[in-house]
Amino acid sequence: MYEKPFKLEIVSPERVVFSGDATSFSAPGVQGGFQVLVNHAPLLSSLEAGEIKVKTMDGADVRYATSGGFAEVRGNRVVVLVETAERADEIDTERAAASKARAEERLRFTGEGVDVERARASLQRALSRLRVAAKG
Repeated sequence: MYEKPFKLEIVSPERVVFSGDATSFSAPGVQGGFQVLVNHAPLLSSLEAGEIKVKTMDGADVRYATSGGFAEVRGNRVVVLVETAERADEIDTERAAASKARAEERLRFTGEGVDVERARASLQRALSRLRVAAKG
């Protein structure tokens, strides 16, 4: 296990989701998932809906469901700006399942007035929330 820390901040418009030392950070980049360890090369990436995983200094894995955003890696500091981020234990699985069902219904009966891209994005967010909640 690689245990040298770097500074990590995950920030949403509503709150600071995480601020502290981490030994590993994984995120769903738009062009593929990636992991950051100490001394990572500079990087700027767009994030899509999916799972963010943080390994803390005490070895715990903390998982978040995100709906997208941006990550910047520079000088052993990672700053993540996200639209939303919910820790696994904060996710309301009933609400996420209902959102999944609504999105699937909209996609099944696409017609006039149905924004297919929005329905797909909603489905991806709901699936991501359910996956992260299941991993705990």
